[in-house]
Amino acid sequence: MKDMIKGSEIVCKALLKEGVDTVFGIPGGAILPLYGTLNKFPELRHILTRHEQGACHAADGYSRTTGKVGVAFATSGPGATNLITGMATAMMDSVPLIAITGQVGRPAIGTDAFQETDITGATLPVTKHNYLVMRASDLGPIIHEAFYIAKTGRPGPVLIDIPKDVFDELASYDYKKDSQINLPGYDPYIKIDENQIEKAVELINESKKPVILSGHGVIISRAQDKLLELAEKAQIPVVTTLLGISSFPENHILSTGFPGMHGMAYASIALDEADLIIGIGSRFDDRIVGNAKRFGINSKKIHIDIDPAEINKTVKIDAPIIGDIDGVLKILNPKINTQNHIEWLKQVEHIKAEHPSLTIPESESLLGQQVIKTLSDITKGDAIICTGVGQHQMWAAQHYQFTKPNSWLSSGGLGTMGYEIPSAIGAQFGAPDKTVWSICGDGGFQMTIGELATVAENNLPIKYAILNNNHLGMITQWQDMFYQGQNMQETYTGNPDFVKLAEAYGIKGIRVENQDQVQSAINDANNYDGPVIIDFVIEKVDYVYPMIPAGGSVDQLIEEDKKK
Repeated sequence: MKDMIKGSEIVCKALLKEGVDTVFGIPGGAILPLYGTLNKFPELRHILTRHEQGACHAADGYSRTTGKVGVAFATSGPGATNLITGMATAMMDSVPLIAITGQVGRPAIGTDAFQETDITGATLPVTKHNYLVMRASDLGPIIHEAFYIAKTGRPGPVLIDIPKDVFDELASYDYKKDSQINLPGYDPYIKIDENQIEKAVELINESKKPVILSGHGVIISRAQDKLLELAEKAQIPVVTTLLGISSFPENHILSTGFPGMHGMAYASIALDEADLIIGIGSRFDDRIVGNAKRFGINSKKIHIDIDPAEINKTVKIDAPIIGDIDGVLKILNPKINTQNHIEWLKQVEHIKAEHPSLTIPESESLLGQQVIKTLSDITKGDAIICTGVGQHQMWAAQHYQFTKPNSWLSSGGLGTMGYEIPSAIGAQFGAPDKTVWSICGDGGFQMTIGELATVAENNLPIKYAILNNNHLGMITQWQDMFYQGQNMQETYTGNPDFVKLAEAYGIKGIRVENQDQVQSAINDANNYDGPVIIDFVIEKVDYVYPMIPAGGSVDQLIEEDKKK
């Protein structure tokens, strides 16, 4: 029989067997037995965050950067509930993540004990799966099963809730036995149907005006090279979703921006005028499609996705292919004819010329778009870019030219303000040799501002660029556009002095108030061996250029474009 060890030791041993080297979290009463064991496992680097939401977003950023499963720890009650926003963010964006929470002791469950919350019930809608572990002997099998679920098929977050006394209970751990997965109802490795492939090949080879819509699934599958191969072989313009940004090099002649409500007008028009849309790892979400009845009515549609539930969910698909993107393209690409779509590419170039969506308005004041464009020029697309949600996010997506794969981290599906500070922490730990820039709004920055202490404590050389207009810019924009300018509660009058705030944390702070200071400030930050916060005091603008109402048609888009 294997030696009997504490449940907390089983957790640590199982995490190490799964290749975990970094964990983000905060201790608390119910999870203290696990923290009391960590000193026996120095290979597990624990990063002490200031809030559990920060821990979850950091684990998310670490996962997106490395491709590994991120791990976050939290205690019971409020510690566990504070993870929910982070788990929902990971769930919507298909990020593999394990959350391990402490729970009150088994005898106290159901008694409304101190810091008791039914976290498995609370997180059911925002996790791929979750567990309440009632025996230490189950810890090994459940942890290995949880990692398998989190990282296979369509990835997502899994929560493991462990009562305090289960951490202290003795049990044996046998990796060879405990890592055997037996889930008859879960089959993430769907065999790719050759008939589905042939139907798609026929459509691609016959198409005169094809467009690829590349989504986050391409990045998750690490299939960027195969996407490039397909696009070049058949001369197909590539449009990306918001989270598909950095799946295709934006300095490539076939790059055609991202479409939708805040995307490039020419990307939306190209989709509308195509005779074939090839959706790869995109779920055809509402921000891209708008009114599904009016989306791409001139085109046939191919949809390649690992999740069968996404097929025909919003848009009628002519040729579905279920499977991992990398595996599908490995079979598909050799079957595609080498083609010349010069006339179609000329038409797309004409559309771009007619709708120059990236023109930055003339202004004597400092604009957020100018900051992003200068940052892109200086870094040459070689940084990892993290953002929160709002106008700054859209400016970053529009004006930073992404040339390296998997270099864009942002909350797409859930739209989580506050993601910008902690996700950059995870990204920097995941890629210590890369330059990480976090582009922030002054609103979202203040939602997880306490994580600056985590940045300072670990001397992480993250560069934070705050686009500070004292407004919830996207709220102002939507109120102006959709609510007849009835602006309400969108203005901040109590923002802190961000430079003094930086200095209070021991972080280098820089303020930029005019266009002449932008380049030198960015260079100073890049050359500084440590964290930097730059407060870019920008002009409040009325819209993120360009803009079209959700669900709008191309005719509406053209009219909106003309007004600007």
